[in-house]
Amino acid sequence: MKKIVIGADHRGFRLKEKMKELLSKEYDVIDVGTNSDEMVDYPDIASALVKPILSGQCEKGVLICGSGVGASVAASKYKGIRAAACHDNFSAHQGVEDDDMNVLCLGSGIVGPSLAIDIINTFLNAKFLGKERYVRRLDKIKKIEESESRKH
Repeated sequence: MKKIVIGADHRGFRLKEKMKELLSKEYDVIDVGTNSDEMVDYPDIASALVKPILSGQCEKGVLICGSGVGASVAASKYKGIRAAACHDNFSAHQGVEDDDMNVLCLGSGIVGPSLAIDIINTFLNAKFLGKERYVRRLDKIKKIEESESRKH
């Protein structure tokens, strides 16, 4: 069974719980929190979510906050993580096919459970196409990550 990681801040907690329940039928789901709707900062959840991806334990992750934006900003700060907020199926599959996105960010204030599970399934079933132009662009992103990490 394929492993995925899921996490949410307090605003995404209820949606995360529903998604975890549905996804557990097809995937081994690692839940990195939060475990209630008490306030928690999304950068802390993003930090926990990226670890199983960076270690190779999981290929992809789903991160939920109120808008999806803060979560995507936080997760994308980690070298090797390509996170984006997607609230439609086109962005979810195109982000993987063209940009090798490995973290899908959702806004619980934007999508409901039925659309969220559809977007997540689209994301999880999409594959990076590996066309020359996509690989070239990803190589440029990797160079940016390398040059920026050397500055700090």
